[in-house]
Amino acid sequence: MVTSKFFTLRLKNEMNKTKKIRIGNIYIGGGEPVRVQSMTKTDTRDWRATSRQINELADAGCEIIRVAVPDMEATKVISKIKTNIKIPLVADIHFDWRLAVEAINQGADKIRINPGNIGSKENISKIIAAAKKRKIPIRIGVNAGSLKILKGSDRWLKMSSQKRAEQMVKELCEYIKIFEDMKFRELVISLKANDVRTTVLANRIYSKKFNYPVHLGITEAGTEFSGLVKSSVALGILLGEGIGDTIRVSLTADPKEEVKAGWEILKALGLRKRGVEIISCPTCGRCEINLIKIVHQLEEKLSTLNSQLSTQQLRVAVMGCVVNGPGEARDADIGIAAGKGFGLLFKKGKIVKKIPQDKLINEILKEIKNVQKEI
Repeated sequence: MVTSKFFTLRLKNEMNKTKKIRIGNIYIGGGEPVRVQSMTKTDTRDWRATSRQINELADAGCEIIRVAVPDMEATKVISKIKTNIKIPLVADIHFDWRLAVEAINQGADKIRINPGNIGSKENISKIIAAAKKRKIPIRIGVNAGSLKILKGSDRWLKMSSQKRAEQMVKELCEYIKIFEDMKFRELVISLKANDVRTTVLANRIYSKKFNYPVHLGITEAGTEFSGLVKSSVALGILLGEGIGDTIRVSLTADPKEEVKAGWEILKALGLRKRGVEIISCPTCGRCEINLIKIVHQLEEKLSTLNSQLSTQQLRVAVMGCVVNGPGEARDADIGIAAGKGFGLLFKKGKIVKKIPQDKLINEILKEIKNVQKEI
């Protein structure tokens, strides 16, 4: 175990033990793999476009999908979407309890609500009754930007991250009590802020109090670059501490990028294995080949192949010179060490053959497919 004041890296068998919850045809919590999810960016009422995007995301590795349900028209097409997809569907509800009940009746595998904007306990009880009848879970989502304390007050602006996190968990505890008093415990929890520290602290506090499975993410994280950095830091810290059962990397980008990012985070922590992991050197003055271009081209070519390697993982090294490869990348399944206009292909550190620069990518792809057949 590696420890520091802000980070504790635990092995997989040291993950916090949470309650096992069924969502459609998969489970989260209770020792299940950390699941990758995303949210559609289509108009849910266009059920054909929404179904199409969900299936594209599933091909990219998405395991749970969430759709926005802004009105009754959107709710009414959930059953149509369900018949055209194969992964669990979560309905995201705000403000109107009737949308939640109808989404459940239409076949949603889980619903996500913020009890703070649903209204009275009576309204919440109607949602719980419908969920009990269909035997589906509910995610209680508490976002830092929608806390009760914010109503008519500027105190939030003066709070430290610690105080903000404590307030988030305090309100969450109030909501959990409502559900438990009504004998409903098929819960998933999320505590999200748009900053890393508040999100990390809130989830740490929560994990010491309850064992309901946790959905992790940074809300309003940002663009494909800055949002990914922010999300990776927060999720890396929490998952490294054994906190988290499912993740969404929220990005202002194509949702496939969210799925790719989620998998890369889990692979980096050794929590999931999937597809090809590219190891590439940053290049330096010794490099005599356009390695950056080659790596980007290879990554693009592998985007399709990765979905076919969902239960396998291969390490492919692309190194700019003989200093870094094959020596420093000897543990890679396949690799190249580039020279001027050529590359040396190696497997597990042993050089196999010399390849012209213009054939490097095709040769690597061929070797990946050959290794895939052998597994």
